Amino acid sequence: MPEPSPDVRGRLPLPSLGPRGEGWVILQVVLIVATAVAGIWGSPWPPAATPWRQLGAAVVGVPGLALAVGGALNLGRQLTPLPRPVEGGGLRDRGAYALARHPMYGGVLLLLLSWALTTSPLALVPVALACPFLEAKRRMEEAWLVQHHPGYADYRGRVRWRLIPFVW
Repeated sequence: MPEPSPDVRGRLPLPSLGPRGEGWVILQVVLIVATAVAGIWGSPWPPAATPWRQLGAAVVGVPGLALAVGGALNLGRQLTPLPRPVEGGGLRDRGAYALARHPMYGGVLLLLLSWALTTSPLALVPVALACPFLEAKRRMEEAWLVQHHPGYADYRGRVRWRLIPFVW
């Protein structure tokens, strides 16, 4: 498949990082591992606000888990860690995909934030890096989805939220 052309805003295309986007997956795994390590080895949060932090972790973690699992279940056999769409796969626009175009990305991000709120402020650093990374990965994947699914542009117009419903 040809590489995507600049989008309507004139932004340059992102690198594919492999025929199916393997490099994007490797970088995402690095960010997830960095978040886990920072949470384990970083200094713990001060105890003063522990109940509020734990509540915050639950408030973002539960929907994060729901988005990630819901997105995975909606994809079924099309589930792959790679951003390039599976050949012969259909466009998913129901369930979690009716709420956000990339619910698994949003779910992972919320779960990482929940982990950081539970463990260490140092874990917020890779979580902060994950935000622009997942936005870039989403842009790359959407360029491929537009090429692969004729109805994707209409779907993108119907579903406003990119990663997290009502937020982003």
